[in-house]
Amino acid sequence: MQLLPQFLTAFALPGFLARSPLVPAELEGQRTAATTCTGLQSLLGSDIVQSSGSLYTQTATGAWNLFNTEQRPSCIVFPANSQDVQHAMKAIFRDEVRYAVQAGGHTAMKGWNNVQGGVLISFSRMTNITFNAQKDTITIQPGVHWGDAVSQMEPFGVAPAGGRVTDVGTGLLLGGGLSYLAAEHGFSSDSLKEADVVLVNGELLTATPTNHSDLFHALKGGANRLGIYPNSSAEAVVKATADYVRTVNDPKTAILVGLIYTLFEGQISTSHFVTMFYRGTELPAHIFGDFLNIPSTVSFLSQQSYLEVSSILGAGDTRGFGEVFGASVLSSSPSPALSEEDNVEQYMNAFRQWTNFTTTFRDSLNGTVLAFTPVLDTQIAASRAMGGNVIDPPQGGYAAVQFQVQYPLGMLSVPPEVEEGRLAMLKGVPPTPGFPLYIAESDASQEVFATYGQFEFLKETYAKYDPTRFNVRFTDGPLGL
Repeated sequence: MQLLPQFLTAFALPGFLARSPLVPAELEGQRTAATTCTGLQSLLGSDIVQSSGSLYTQTATGAWNLFNTEQRPSCIVFPANSQDVQHAMKAIFRDEVRYAVQAGGHTAMKGWNNVQGGVLISFSRMTNITFNAQKDTITIQPGVHWGDAVSQMEPFGVAPAGGRVTDVGTGLLLGGGLSYLAAEHGFSSDSLKEADVVLVNGELLTATPTNHSDLFHALKGGANRLGIYPNSSAEAVVKATADYVRTVNDPKTAILVGLIYTLFEGQISTSHFVTMFYRGTELPAHIFGDFLNIPSTVSFLSQQSYLEVSSILGAGDTRGFGEVFGASVLSSSPSPALSEEDNVEQYMNAFRQWTNFTTTFRDSLNGTVLAFTPVLDTQIAASRAMGGNVIDPPQGGYAAVQFQVQYPLGMLSVPPEVEEGRLAMLKGVPPTPGFPLYIAESDASQEVFATYGQFEFLKETYAKYDPTRFNVRFTDGPLGL
């Protein structure tokens, strides 16, 4: 199956967002945005361009991350088609106002899907999904959540290679995308056949492998079985994960490992889990034996459909909490390759750093997660066979490491010492040189693009399609361009 997203996103290269400085006169910028909004409302109508009302408020305050619910845009554009997006971007570009784009609304990076006093483009009305059986392609509009995509395609016997949490949106593709099918079919973005893109100046392009091929390639990169493990077995889970990444190379397998600390009144409770996925009739002991031999408090082992697999971790749509991510990457295959003992030690170091941070700042946290997603050699090979992407990791296999910090309900201001401790935790787990960070699970301050195998190509392509660097200057996003 190939995945054909119809991305009518409102920025030059949707994967090429960069943190932008504040405009010199922020108040004047907000007045300009208000003028832009008035013009757009006259052109597109008050149903599409809204500056108040229940839908405006629901959208401005409805992001998954509490830190992205504080901002109040001058207006929100709810496009129904690509022409609406073009009109919005032409006005934003002409008036040089700050803007943001919201598809699934599921980013942990503050400011990436909301904007104070600027123009927010929300794709909540562009949620169509169609399947072409003859071409074996799916057309997905940018407002779709992966849970909807999987459930609507299940009657056709089709499994889109999307996210592992159902509330995640199509923005996952722009960061490469990790799915349960990745070891066999590559990154989620490798399944792209065509993408409609609105540039910063409002021009609509259709990018394919043969039409605007540089843009198409740059777009691609610019989550069975469940066991919940007691804390006493955490080190065994970490060691089994390290050995899995180092030794397994079966394209039909996937795992996601999550170590969880939940805090209440300074007390820490644990609920670690491992999802084990195999596209077959049973879990091979030579692949999953180390995990299956660890005593578990709860275990679900059964054959399941892809729809059931995609829903097993839940929707991930709980609102009201401030969320921050951070990333590292661990591989046993730098030059020279690590010994088995040293390979396990780098995973244990990540576990210790995470535990130390959580313990130190327990009174200021609601919960923390340390997660490992293996990227096997088979995934890298499958990616390259399908045309590849700008992430372009080297052969050798690695684990994408995610640190997630959740603050107490309603907390909008993080104590400086807690933020310093979180950044120290990230620094204490240095990424393996030469291997890429996963942008969807990174911190806003991390130079993710610089870890990509095709970073220079990415910079050149961005400069071609956004020569004035409008996107970098007027919307928040990843650093490095």
